[in-house]
Amino acid sequence: MKRSLIPAGILLLVICFFICPAQAFTAKSLDIAVQQNDDAVITFTYQLSWLENFAVFMHIADPGQELQTALENNYKKPVDVLVANPGESQVVVHGFASVQDHDGTVTMKTPALSFADAQKVLNQYWFAPLVNPDFSPEITRVTFPDGYSEEFSNQISIPSISHTLNS
Repeated sequence: MKRSLIPAGILLLVICFFICPAQAFTAKSLDIAVQQNDDAVITFTYQLSWLENFAVFMHIADPGQELQTALENNYKKPVDVLVANPGESQVVVHGFASVQDHDGTVTMKTPALSFADAQKVLNQYWFAPLVNPDFSPEITRVTFPDGYSEEFSNQISIPSISHTLNS
């Protein structure tokens, strides 16, 4: 009589699941390109653990959707997802920057950003107790239409930035 390999395979998977260290979500870069019309194209690159990749593959967690929902809830602005895959999300946030025009001098102001609440979103998933995420991007870059940019390293939050555009 042949023994089934399925229970042994499941047992091996369960053992690996509890023995393997859970490397977690790691934010790599956050690029915010503010457009002339006050929209922003935001590109977020990250690395997922094997467990998180599995969750994404099984459609338990969609990073693009999570980013879209978080941005829409946080800023009350419409968001379009351009790219969403297990290593990168790119969205357009409409009306991201506020714009003031005083006698032809245009000043744009971006809102402050924080990933501090991302843990709350993560806690909604079954795998949350198994991961130790790093939500602070290694590099965050905010670029304005005239090419001026500001960079931040390993910051979970970035302040609002005000910039007067060069003509």
